[in-house]
Amino acid sequence: MRVPGTGSWFVRATRWLNRLHAIWACLSPSAAAFTMMSDTRVTGSAERGRQIAEGNFLFAGFRLPAPGQDIWDLPMPSAGFEAAVHGFEWLDDLTAVCDFHTNRLAQDWTHEWIRRFGLGSGSGWTPELTGQRVLRWINHADQLLAGQGRAKSDAFRRSLSAQAVFLSRRWKTARPGLPRFEALTGLIQASAALSGMDSHMRRASRALSRECRSCIDSHGAIASRNPEELLEIFFLLNWAAAALQLAGQPPENGHRAAVTAVAPVLRSLRHVDGSLARFHGGGPGTVDKLDWALANAGVRGGAARRSELAMGYARVAHGRTTMIVDVAPPAATANAHASTLAFEMTSGLHPLVVNCGSGEVLGKSRRMVSRTTSSHSTLDVEGYSSSRFAASSDAFADSAERNVREPANVSLERNDYNDGTRIVAGHDGYLGRCGLNHWRTLQVDPAGSKVKGEDVLLAASDDGRKRFDALLSAQRLEGVPFNIRFHLHPDVEVDADEEGHDVSMSLKNGEIWRFRCRGEVALSLEPSDFLESTSSSSRATNQIVLSGLATEYSTRVGWLLAKARRSDGVIPEDELVLE
Repeated sequence: MRVPGTGSWFVRATRWLNRLHAIWACLSPSAAAFTMMSDTRVTGSAERGRQIAEGNFLFAGFRLPAPGQDIWDLPMPSAGFEAAVHGFEWLDDLTAVCDFHTNRLAQDWTHEWIRRFGLGSGSGWTPELTGQRVLRWINHADQLLAGQGRAKSDAFRRSLSAQAVFLSRRWKTARPGLPRFEALTGLIQASAALSGMDSHMRRASRALSRECRSCIDSHGAIASRNPEELLEIFFLLNWAAAALQLAGQPPENGHRAAVTAVAPVLRSLRHVDGSLARFHGGGPGTVDKLDWALANAGVRGGAARRSELAMGYARVAHGRTTMIVDVAPPAATANAHASTLAFEMTSGLHPLVVNCGSGEVLGKSRRMVSRTTSSHSTLDVEGYSSSRFAASSDAFADSAERNVREPANVSLERNDYNDGTRIVAGHDGYLGRCGLNHWRTLQVDPAGSKVKGEDVLLAASDDGRKRFDALLSAQRLEGVPFNIRFHLHPDVEVDADEEGHDVSMSLKNGEIWRFRCRGEVALSLEPSDFLESTSSSSRATNQIVLSGLATEYSTRVGWLLAKARRSDGVIPEDELVLE
């Protein structure tokens, strides 16, 4: 969870104004009645809920064992941990367990928040956290109020009413994008559940429509190009639409148009196992959440057409194999990754080739490493990333944040034939440093059992050749060192032959895939990390690395990734030949 930095005067002033408006909101008249209205069942993880009930707290990558301790008495190891607690992230998980003990904990901790912070104190009074909290309270109101007396029910209603008033005054100060969608959706849901707040709902609905037009383009893309963030926004838009329709107020045009545009994009960004591709800080998402949102969006049809990109990604699906490739420049944002031409690949329900993921919860240094090109399954020129990290001017961001700039141009050509799909893509991210462009060809056969690839470093222009020659001369290099990386999922068992020409990869379903290469490169297996936002540590895994030197104006490396044994034990008849 990203939390605004604490160093800037802007952030300090915003925090002070939030506190002031929270106190004013708590002094406002409360709604006369609360109606349980949630048709949206957001369920968390029962396993995480049991862990929380036992006193094992894991938020924002920090694991804190505190058996028997009230959640509000915990030491807060990070701002992200504290934000997750005040946003009631844990409520979805506790209520998923559905037993007396966890329901009682959910009730007690909710009412304790009202007692301690309900008059405007604490760090939870920001528009985005208030939006998250309100949504979860309303969604689980039947469990939170079950068996509670009149006094606690009234306190719940008064607090919910105060938070709705706060949101009506402060949603504009939420950061554009997901935080603002959270604030507005929370306001719409609270206004629908509380009597006398119709005017707040109408204004929030219009504001949500404007935000949709501002943050989501006509093709269903958002600026960050983060698939998981797009899912969260899409889920909120569907949630808001359900609340509006239940209250007899149809969503505004911009709201409806955004839902219609985003649905096919998300379908295109799913692997065959239902998870999302992990790019630009996003994780795999929650499959059930995406299924619910797509089912309730009312948008018929499948993924985007093959010839169309989905938010800058090309999807290839044949047989039981999906490949998703980043074929667009990264956004100039603080969370973008230098992942141009990287791909992820899944066979059936089993991920094979992945990117390392976001190191955000592991600290600034790991976060920056996870954004570099070497943390993705693509080619990197040693010592460089395909995108340059520059100082951020974002008032919300920590001073150590970086924006991403370059490559300026990314090219793509796609052809779908009877014998499969061929993608040729290139970028100029290394042009300014060493005069080289990177071109990648990916060809997938119709059965999804064979991927032929070629990576090319090319000095295509006179200026590029001059830069290339000058670099070799100035640094007395024999060639420009490069690596082509294929990060593997931790569940993949790998074995390389002694001669270093062949790698065998075994999946849990019994499939075996083989990797071979050609060209003046050395093949090696090296350690890698698989990063997940829900874990306080990385998972050890492996990467296939092809290392070489670009000594000429054109350097070509071919490689083959092919299925050598199916999950049923059948060995394909095709020979594993790399032409």
